[in-house]
Amino acid sequence: MNLHEQLNWRYATKKMNGTAVSQDKVDYIVEAARLAPTSSGLQPFRVIEIANTELKEKIQPIAYGQSQITDASHLLVFAAFDEYTEERVDQVFAQQETERGLPSGASDDYKNMLKQGFEAQTKDDHFNHAARQAYIGFGMAIAAAAELQVDATPMEGFVNAQLDELLGLSEKGLKSVTILALGYRDEANDWLVNMKKVRTEKSEFVIQYK
Repeated sequence: MNLHEQLNWRYATKKMNGTAVSQDKVDYIVEAARLAPTSSGLQPFRVIEIANTELKEKIQPIAYGQSQITDASHLLVFAAFDEYTEERVDQVFAQQETERGLPSGASDDYKNMLKQGFEAQTKDDHFNHAARQAYIGFGMAIAAAAELQVDATPMEGFVNAQLDELLGLSEKGLKSVTILALGYRDEANDWLVNMKKVRTEKSEFVIQYK
């Protein structure tokens, strides 16, 4: 299938059958998120991969009892930086210079311009920007899952602060943004599985200036 066919195949699975997704497929999906483009290459988010049954059971009430949390093979929690610190920005550019064979400090002008911009913003501004970058990786992961015909349910319905506490994200300088549940559809018990995919018509969706 081409990408459009894969995206038409996928849907927000409401009931999963508990079948395990092989680790190589999970790794492929996570790698798609890691390779996603981000503003200035900062990659200001992390992916927390959860397969542990007991932990998923603890997350389920935080996610309003949704069955996908425990029926899924894996949960991918996308968590964004709570702020852009000098250390975080410096680390990104130091790695870029090292791996590209550039002299130390080659990126200083651009890096310092970024830092000045972040200094003028609040921590909330930082997190909101980082969360938008996390969603780019999130979308890439969804597409990668569809490519492998692994079902993936995007989930924003959870209490972020409680999930952050459970996973110890604050200590890592992270805040949860969204969850992607990975598994396989339970076709006999999922009310949405045979429903037509409905999207805004292209004529209304695309605004063209020629």
